[in-house]
Amino acid sequence: MAAEETGTQVAVPGAHEPDAVFPPFDQTNFVSLVVWLAVTFGLLYVLMAKVALPRVQDILKTRMGKINADIAEANRLRGEATAASVAYDRTLAAAKSRSQALAQETNQKLAAEADARRHTLESELSAKLAEAEAEIGRRKDAAMANVGEIAREATVAIVERLTGKPADTAAVVAAVAATQV
Repeated sequence: MAAEETGTQVAVPGAHEPDAVFPPFDQTNFVSLVVWLAVTFGLLYVLMAKVALPRVQDILKTRMGKINADIAEANRLRGEATAASVAYDRTLAAAKSRSQALAQETNQKLAAEADARRHTLESELSAKLAEAEAEIGRRKDAAMANVGEIAREATVAIVERLTGKPADTAAVVAAVAATQV
């Protein structure tokens, strides 16, 4: 049976019919194509308007609400962080102030203790110095008392040695006494 007998046409690959028109541009199918286009567009519009767009709108509202809530939470946390920072700065300033006051107080106590120790040492040293000066004075007086005797004995010995005669003791005592004044 041939294709011509059945009334159907068989397309042969590579064969080209010069008077065939591209089906969407065929004027005989134009009205039905426009109707189907309108029906499809209408169904797509209704589907988008009633189903897809409300869902997208709900998603966008939910996301916007979440974003706004996150921004509000971030602002609240920023406020808390700022308040914590201010409280930390105050605490730090108070601690610095207390530490400086404590350091000054400790410095004053140590200075007072050092002054007290210095005064104690000075008074002890002054007492020891006075005692040492008194001892030096006593020893000096004792030595000076002995110097007169030693000077007399040395003068007698020198005069005897130089002259070969015994020295007059009264004259030597008077001469040594005259030089000690």
